[in-house]
Amino acid sequence: MEERKTLTTKDGYPIADNDNSLTAGPRGPVVIHDFHLQEKLAHFNRERIPERVVHAKGAGAFGTFTVTKDITQYTKADLFGEVGKQTPILARFSTVGGSKGSADTERDPRGFAVKFYTEEGNWDMVGNNTPVFFIRDPLKFPDFIHTQKRCPANNLKDPLMRWDYWSKSPEALHQVTILYSDRGIPKSHRHMNGYGSHTYSFINEENQRVWVKFHFKTKQGIENFTEEEAAEIKAKEPDFTTQDLWDAIDRGDYPQWRFCIQVMTEEQAENHPDNPFDLTKVWKHSDYPLIEVGTLELNRNPENYFAQIEQAAFSPSAIVPGIGFSPDKTLLARVMSYADAHRYRLGTNYQQLPVNLPQCPFATYQRDGAMAYGDNGGSTANYEPNSDPSAPKPNADYQEPPLPLGDVAVDRYDHRQGNDEFSQAGDLYRLMPEDAKQRLVDNIVGSLGEVPQEIQEKQLWQFHQADSDYGNRVAKGLGIKVDRSAPAT
Repeated sequence: MEERKTLTTKDGYPIADNDNSLTAGPRGPVVIHDFHLQEKLAHFNRERIPERVVHAKGAGAFGTFTVTKDITQYTKADLFGEVGKQTPILARFSTVGGSKGSADTERDPRGFAVKFYTEEGNWDMVGNNTPVFFIRDPLKFPDFIHTQKRCPANNLKDPLMRWDYWSKSPEALHQVTILYSDRGIPKSHRHMNGYGSHTYSFINEENQRVWVKFHFKTKQGIENFTEEEAAEIKAKEPDFTTQDLWDAIDRGDYPQWRFCIQVMTEEQAENHPDNPFDLTKVWKHSDYPLIEVGTLELNRNPENYFAQIEQAAFSPSAIVPGIGFSPDKTLLARVMSYADAHRYRLGTNYQQLPVNLPQCPFATYQRDGAMAYGDNGGSTANYEPNSDPSAPKPNADYQEPPLPLGDVAVDRYDHRQGNDEFSQAGDLYRLMPEDAKQRLVDNIVGSLGEVPQEIQEKQLWQFHQADSDYGNRVAKGLGIKVDRSAPAT
């Protein structure tokens, strides 16, 4: 006979009675030291975390991505490394403007987010079921979303807000036309396409860049509701598409999408008739045909919705070597905004939650914060640069080519190159009277004398560059000599 599990508190204390509080007599009040009661009620009060500001209502599932075509000429990303390679994925679909309790069949864009658990880290493709969006400048995003939410006066949905905004925002017309077309209310998550919408970079082994757009073409076919059909479904089953996705996977009818890309060279982008990084516009398929890359399949339902879907965090900032950004203004703002939203909603260590945890080795110098999991970095250094040979170090092999922006380029420019780090420190030293110089040296020797000689020598070289007397005095105080011709590495 299987041994029955014993109920415990979160600290592991065995619970003898889960039906009755500790009270002063059968009819008396509960007592404050009933820690089991305290824990249950306190945890219950905190079960609900803030819902997503947008994309609050959603469903998701796990599956695989399989490469069907070699695109290594465009990207060195490991998940595309060879035909037949499979990568585990998590997908989440959502409505944009509604709350968690809203209906699935609202006329609303649908979120289409995919987390690829690659061998080089997590790649989050965070898009929609439309290839464009309502804005091209991220400064307008809060304004637009406010129009999709509730009126601040009466807390009701208000078409005036939407159309007032759109009537003054002509760049939204492309997306508005899609939203109110036959594709405005997808029949299910399985019967709609997904798009990265933004323009991204692909970077190959030669560090050459091309611009790309991502497309997920449903193999189930496009199907949509009319306004009347959606209203009828909404009245009967507000969770219709959530149920549909679960049921399809549960019966083995695994939904699939063809993952395709469009490719544009940097030269083509320079000569494009309009801004190729404009989120309100598409690239014509006749000029930039779809290239099929692989198949995305969903074949496993979550075991716990909160842990695996509600706590899932998708952000454009989660990229892998071989995939990068573009000058799309809205994309670059989302890189910051999405991760910031997750830190607010889930906590600063949201990437440590199992559903968000990379399925490959990773190493950072980020420490502490609420809900830090594991050994929190142990006894290793929490700063860089450092002298520990076993500590993680930057690897220049992963440096991307500069991102061109007209007459300038975005790059990680060496802030030390061309800078004189020493002469002003030397000038200051030479201004000091003799007794102040000696106190300075004594103070440094008292502190620097407590560290290994390897570090002392690196620092002494800097003192010598500032002023030879400065360096000599410190070296004498430490009782060591150092080669002044070159810095120790």
